[in-house]
Order: sequence, then C-alpha cells, then structure tokens
Amino acid sequence: MRLHQIISSDGGNPPRKRVGRGEGGGRGKTSGRGHKGQRARSGYSLRPGFESGHIPLYRRLPKRGFKRTQFQIRYGIVNLAALSRVQGDVVNRESLVAAGLIDSSDRYVKILGTGEVDRAFTVHVEKISATARRKIEAAGGTVALVDEPATADSTATAEESSS
Repeated sequence: MRLHQIISSDGGNPPRKRVGRGEGGGRGKTSGRGHKGQRARSGYSLRPGFESGHIPLYRRLPKRGFKRTQFQIRYGIVNLAALSRVQGDVVNRESLVAAGLIDSSDRYVKILGTGEVDRAFTVHVEKISATARRKIEAAGGTVALVDEPATADSTATAEESSS
C-alpha cells in the first residue's frame, strides 16, 4: 500500500475554509484574523513554545534525569570500501583524517565490513567488526587493535579499586 492509495474515512479530510470571499461566506472582511495586531498581518509566524515575551514553559521547568550523551564515546565510522582512498598500506586515525574519511575531531575509529578490500592493509584502530577483520586478513593484511578507550564509569571503577 502506498500513501496515494489510502482512502480517507468520513470527516477525515474536511474541505478547507475559504476565507476572504465576502461577508456572506461567514469569513469575509478580516478573514478570521480579528482587527489589527501582529497576528493579523501577512507573514506572521509563531515559533513553537513562544509565550509572547514570558519565559517559555520549557525554560521554567527544572531539567532533571540522566543524559548519557556526556558518557558516550563517539567513533568515526569507516567502511571497507572507502579504504581504497587511503594513501599507503597503513590504516590509522591519521591516515584516515588525511584521506578525508573521518573528521579530525573524531578521537576513535571503527571499521565496518561493508565493501571489499583491494590490497593488503596494516590496520591500527580502536574497533573493527568481525566481517571487516576477516576480509582484511583474507586479503593478506593485518589488524592490530589500539587500546580501547575507557568509559567514564569504568574509569571511576578502576580508580576506586586501585585505592
């Protein structure tokens, strides 16, 4: 079923109100906008949450709860098919940044197995999928994992255990 095949039920798609078609139409003269003011003008739009100069509700309410974004480790993702753009046979963070495959702000790299490998690579990254590892080693390359970054909560646990 496609979107154009859906048939609306009774009252599900009412006809639009035609405004500005004379007093007899019921919405003539000011066309339902009232008399003067900002909302009566053409081009008026109101952003969500605007409360006419008051502090909006979303700013008045306290922000509570856990947000895991501060503890997340973000990886630059690279597919195997893109490795052909790397100059040389060594694949590491610096060579991937130079090839334009990841952003220089990406601190960690993960290689995924989509695509094929055209030559043997020596790979030094934090994470690699099992498929990618298998394909690189089948092409005669080697994979060496760099020390995986510690999460914030595992670092805290390690410090507590050493004390």
